[in-house]
Amino acid sequence: MIGRTRHPEASVSARRTEAFTDGVFAIAATLLVLGLTDQSLGSPTNNGELANALVDLAHPVFSFVISFLILCLMWVTHVRQFEYIARIDSTGMWINSFRLLFVVLVPFTSSLNTTYADLLLGRVLLPVNFFLAILLGWVQWVWAVRSGAIPGLTSADARRVGRAGLSAVIISAIVMAASPWLGSLAFLLFALDGLLTRVLRGSNDVVDAADAPAAGDVGGRG
Repeated sequence: MIGRTRHPEASVSARRTEAFTDGVFAIAATLLVLGLTDQSLGSPTNNGELANALVDLAHPVFSFVISFLILCLMWVTHVRQFEYIARIDSTGMWINSFRLLFVVLVPFTSSLNTTYADLLLGRVLLPVNFFLAILLGWVQWVWAVRSGAIPGLTSADARRVGRAGLSAVIISAIVMAASPWLGSLAFLLFALDGLLTRVLRGSNDVVDAADAPAAGDVGGRG
């Protein structure tokens, strides 16, 4: 575990919130596979029939893979945020809890996307679910910046990290808007997340506040 500077106004350790969040993400990602086990293969009697039955599962498998990868993307964002968040107050915990509410709903909305893909709600609820969860993850970082919970970053770097997190919010909003017409294929737009992140974040590296040069000191950077 990377060491953190304990914030003098800390009321609750951020580590416990981080560990709890890790567990919820792990459980939600594991439960996704239940959507596949609920799918019936019929009663194939030979390899050809079994192969055809597996081909018919192409959409459920695609939904599972996409949902799992987006959950992983959200978890990576969570990990990066909590490498800097030194404390968490009641507001931060509630923001995180509402985000986790939508995280644990992903297996359910993913199964709806699989079973009712021919209906508008079936196509839209999963993108809406992801949008709200990702949005709350970004809101949590905004809270952290404004509450002073990230003493390990300069304010400029904190804003830069926030702009990077905004990338997923923008893409998830576009996916949500496109899902009535594209269905699960709209999730492929998340492939652009890395490019949009670099555009919004800029080319400068994040510098820990402890390592930032003091006023009048250029730190050898010229």
